Amino acid sequence: LKETFTGIDSFPLMAVPFFILAAELMSGGSLTEVLLKFAGQFVGHKRGGLGYTNVVSLTFFSGISGSALADAAGPGSMLIRMMDKAGYDRAYAAALTASTAIVGPIIPPSIIMIIYALADDNVSVGALFVAGLIPGLLIAAAMCVVNWYISKERNYKGDGQMPTGPEIVRTTWKALPAILLPVLILGGMRAGWFTPTEAAVVAVFYGLFVGMVIYRTIQVRDLFVILRESGELSAVILLVVSLAGIFAYSLSTLGVIDPITQAIVNSGLGEYGVLALLILMLITVGMFLDGVSIFLIFVPLLWPIVQFYKWDPVWFGVILTLKVALGQFTPPLAVNLMVSCRIAGVRMEETVRWVGWMLFSMFLVMLAVIAWPELALWLPRYLGY
Repeated sequence: LKETFTGIDSFPLMAVPFFILAAELMSGGSLTEVLLKFAGQFVGHKRGGLGYTNVVSLTFFSGISGSALADAAGPGSMLIRMMDKAGYDRAYAAALTASTAIVGPIIPPSIIMIIYALADDNVSVGALFVAGLIPGLLIAAAMCVVNWYISKERNYKGDGQMPTGPEIVRTTWKALPAILLPVLILGGMRAGWFTPTEAAVVAVFYGLFVGMVIYRTIQVRDLFVILRESGELSAVILLVVSLAGIFAYSLSTLGVIDPITQAIVNSGLGEYGVLALLILMLITVGMFLDGVSIFLIFVPLLWPIVQFYKWDPVWFGVILTLKVALGQFTPPLAVNLMVSCRIAGVRMEETVRWVGWMLFSMFLVMLAVIAWPELALWLPRYLGY
């Protein structure tokens, strides 16, 4: 019982339920339509315009929700219906939605990065948040390239209408309150106005203000439903975290971690061989488990390996997040893809011809971050983390 409580007795962990509540507040009402219009005005008129709108919109939503499944099930469902109505293959719409939604855990506010930061007090949540920005945007850019190629092959046309200047200004002004939430979180943390946990509380009050005062899509009677849904999701995550405390205690008590670490570092594979082994293992595990569970189970096992090879913990956190995200999009048991396929009403096998291109693009992004760590570390260093 003591270890169960110890697993969740952490001040930084309080950020998780607050960020979940903020996402519920910001995702209600007409916010989805506002962000879709904002993203679509720049790319909707181009060939494959709805595909680009899908990528850009879900990238914006990733900066609000921090969850791949939330993005796929929420705004993703609307985007799939829009693409289907415009003549896009539903299997392609499902695959593109699932692939873009994995940006959610990579760019801030990322729930699983908060979990990772709990493994070591020397790892800053703010540094992890900032470090995920460029890799997350690279994945979004890679999905745009895939959409360009497939739209060219399948002749998916845009709506052919470029909005006028005044229309762009009006749409941008209306979407501005939603777009500013990630800026408020990162900017406030960097300026020292609040900690990550306090930033989550600020995000809740900001989301409440935006929903009730600016967009006026949240009524007082809606708050009970929002609190209940965010409470249920928070309870599930915190229960997993608390039980992981028992798991970590058991590993430490039984002396399992040291033998596993020694076996890996003495395997003769070398530094990059070990990294390749970890990539394969975590992508495979990602097919079966959600990101929070993977981080809680495997970070205690991997941390001694990180220290042995003197890998930068922030860089490794981004790599670990990319691995897990890649696994959740990899068939046959891709959790994220399964949700999108159910929404689109297609079988997962129908998406395979599209998924291959997307997985290849994501893998290239991950290899780029491994080969050039500065893709993850330059921005945190520039901002003084």
